[in-house]
Amino acid sequence: MLKVSSLNVSIGGSQILRGVNFEVPERSVFCLMGRNGVGKTTTLKSIVGLQSADSGHIMLQGEEITRQRPENRARTGLGYVPQGRDIFPHLTVEENLDIGLRAQGKTKGRSQKFERIFSLFPILKDFLPRKGGMLSGGQQQQLAIARALLTQPKVLILDEPTEGIQPNIIDQIGETIRMLRTEGQMSILLVEQYLDFCKELADCFAIMDRGAVVAAGTIDALTDEVVREHLTV
Repeated sequence: MLKVSSLNVSIGGSQILRGVNFEVPERSVFCLMGRNGVGKTTTLKSIVGLQSADSGHIMLQGEEITRQRPENRARTGLGYVPQGRDIFPHLTVEENLDIGLRAQGKTKGRSQKFERIFSLFPILKDFLPRKGGMLSGGQQQQLAIARALLTQPKVLILDEPTEGIQPNIIDQIGETIRMLRTEGQMSILLVEQYLDFCKELADCFAIMDRGAVVAAGTIDALTDEVVREHLTV
């Protein structure tokens, strides 16, 4: 579904990514892991077009998207929930969700699409008229994921969705990811520090260190030894 090959990225004269390689299979959950500052968020930003690449290739369903503008990548099928969520705080929950629909120009069947979102995140239905900035952090995260889902992505990209979130909402987000994987309509690329969350949900993983992938495989290969070598601080 998504393939990153020999991706190199420099920012301000410093090389951040050094030949990053990994593949996200169709209908799977892929967890990108690593200690702080190893290049995970830069990798995601490069995939969605918010950070330009020096060299390398990004392929979505066999189509080269490396030089496409971010909005074109979104229309091609990338849905992105960044670290910090980036909802529109002065717009209502309903208006935030509408932006997800309008981003793809797929406003037909709005009621049915909204009901689908409410089945995943029931609290959003109660908060439709509330300003996004008035929601808790966990509720904002649910809104951000819901907005991305309304673009009907082929690959849903989540950057640390559990960061700063209360445990009950982490469970709900995990259940949503599990349901989306079961439905088989998209792949999910997840950057996550919460090891148990990854082990519970992911089909496969890659670990980054110093801007490169240093370990990868199916989730069964994420052994205690691998964790100690590449993830333990």
